[in-house]
Amino acid sequence: MSAGAIATDAPRGEPPLPVAHQFDDAAQQADAASLGMWLFLATEILFFGVLFFAYAVARARFPDAFAAASRHTNLLLGTTNTAVLLTSSFTMALAVHAAGARRMRAAALLLTLTAAIGVAFAAIKLTEYALDYRGHLVPVVNFAFDPRYAQGALLFFWLYFVTTGAHLVHLSIGVAIALTFAWRCARRAPGRLPEQVETAGLYWHFVDLVWIFLYPCLYLVART
Repeated sequence: MSAGAIATDAPRGEPPLPVAHQFDDAAQQADAASLGMWLFLATEILFFGVLFFAYAVARARFPDAFAAASRHTNLLLGTTNTAVLLTSSFTMALAVHAAGARRMRAAALLLTLTAAIGVAFAAIKLTEYALDYRGHLVPVVNFAFDPRYAQGALLFFWLYFVTTGAHLVHLSIGVAIALTFAWRCARRAPGRLPEQVETAGLYWHFVDLVWIFLYPCLYLVART
């Protein structure tokens, strides 16, 4: 299909959707977009996989220190944030469903709600960071810990801040994406919005899934 070709699978009453010149039809274009996101997520899994591997090695080396350090994490805030992100996954799933049904106003509202929940997660996490600072748990800046476990605890909190910080960056990107598509859905912008919102949903669910693994590793080491 040449450049400027037009898809024929647009919903009734809407103008045909354009198909890029490198694709044969709209279905192939949608499949390529989905595959591209899955490949991107695979690279992100490799990134976080290295961090989880480092965590596993360090925990095996310093089990008692990791248990002692984990008891200094804020279980209430960590659990609250887990519930917050699970809620955001639900609202994102509803947004994807609404966009697929061409209920764009509902999709816009749900995407905005998802972004707002993400902001709430970030606010809770930053509050937790402030408490960590007051508790002298930030490496390099003001770290102080029981000398019996200091070496392993220092390593634990290095991993804690690197992993949760990386997760927070990914979440911030997800919030920006959700707000962008909320704006486009509200304007009923032309294009393949349902497929694009679904692809954005894949990214959001990935961010949530990473936290589901971080939560027990960081907060529940000595509490199970």
